[in-house]
Amino acid sequence: MSKNIYHMMYGTPFSLLCREGRNWGIRCIFLSLILSSCGIYTRYKPAKEVPESLYGEEVATDDSTSLADLKWREIFSDPTLQELIERGLQQNADLRTAQLRVEEAEAALLTARLAYLPSFALAPQGTASSFDRMKATQIYQLPVVANWQLDLFGSIRNSKRQAEAIYEQSEDYRQAVQTGVIFGIANLYYTLRMLDEQLDIAEHTEHSWGETVEAMRALMEAGMSSEAAVAQMEAARYGVQSSVLDLKEQINQAENSLALLLAEPPHAVSRKSWAEESFVFPDSLSAGVPVQLLARRPDVRAAERGLEAAFYGVNAARSAFWPNITLSGSAGWTNSAGTMIVNPGKLVAAAVGQLTQPLFAQGKLKAGYKIAKAQYEEASLAFQQTVLNAGAEVNEALVACQTSRKKSEVVSAQVASLQRAYETTSLLMKHGNTNYLEVLTARQALLGAQLQQSAVRLIHIQSVIRLYLALGGSCE
Repeated sequence: MSKNIYHMMYGTPFSLLCREGRNWGIRCIFLSLILSSCGIYTRYKPAKEVPESLYGEEVATDDSTSLADLKWREIFSDPTLQELIERGLQQNADLRTAQLRVEEAEAALLTARLAYLPSFALAPQGTASSFDRMKATQIYQLPVVANWQLDLFGSIRNSKRQAEAIYEQSEDYRQAVQTGVIFGIANLYYTLRMLDEQLDIAEHTEHSWGETVEAMRALMEAGMSSEAAVAQMEAARYGVQSSVLDLKEQINQAENSLALLLAEPPHAVSRKSWAEESFVFPDSLSAGVPVQLLARRPDVRAAERGLEAAFYGVNAARSAFWPNITLSGSAGWTNSAGTMIVNPGKLVAAAVGQLTQPLFAQGKLKAGYKIAKAQYEEASLAFQQTVLNAGAEVNEALVACQTSRKKSEVVSAQVASLQRAYETTSLLMKHGNTNYLEVLTARQALLGAQLQQSAVRLIHIQSVIRLYLALGGSCE
């Protein structure tokens, strides 16, 4: 910035522009060029690029279609789950708090927009005075006062744009909270269904062990088995009973967590069995083009809105160096005409133009400008980090989807093999060709694999949900 422009910002030769006889058109053009070069009127340019290989080099991103193109009701087709989500969207405390933040930002935006308009105030005033016990003199004024600040140097404009960005940021934050509520409820719902299946497996195993213990006790009484074998079988049964109690406690904790998301007291949650499929597994888990994250993910949009608000904060800090021009006026009735009192009162009107140029506040203004620039840099770094975090989440969720799908196939094969091993050893023990330890080992291994199979299925569902969320899936 040149020295002359600097002086114009800080006040000295600015009055030269107000001298009579100058061409106002030339002055206005010259002044607008100066203001534009100082960044007072510049607009924020939204981000349109993301880092290369945002999802990782191993993730293909040629296809513009994405899993996030589906609506959440298409992903969660279970009517019971949909009803729970609807209740959560109406009652969740965090979501209602986020909505109140949106209303606060909307009111602040309205205030910023109204700053363009003049303000009016009724300011009646009355005075009664007496000198040396003489008759009191009564003076009254009934004026309507108006004030209007001209936005020649962009102060009001930048404040309005900053308020708009903050409002959009609060809306994006609300959508992020809403998305979190939807997927939090879905995760807990599928967790409960998985725990139900594990509880069913454990109870079935415990019942089976009970029958085995009775059979072993009968064999012991017939002299065909030992007390050690019976004790081993009983110990295994007690271990399964302990697992049943743990699973019931986990179910209670999951139901309580789901009730908290619904903003309801603790209660049992109705749900389908794990065998009833109600989750859509897309044939292709495409991540789509990374730049779509900028428009889809509410947390990324909120971070960019914060950057935009900081950008206009810097512009507003620049505008503070320029003069404030205010037009004031009043009109009303008064009975005070200078040194005379007239009754009834007469109509009086006045108009004033005021230009305020900061002279001895340069240090404060410069400090404010430095603070605004630092806040902009902070918002820029936060936005960049948010985009990188989003890319990492997509990568992790996609890899988890692929891994859990393969692991599910492996565990299913393992369960089938262990089922055959348990059936074979059981038959051999009945015919006396093997001992109880082989049966015990085979049954415990089968139980562990069955529980793991149920857990892996949940992990796969959760990974698809995570990918859908990481890609900015619709919360509508």
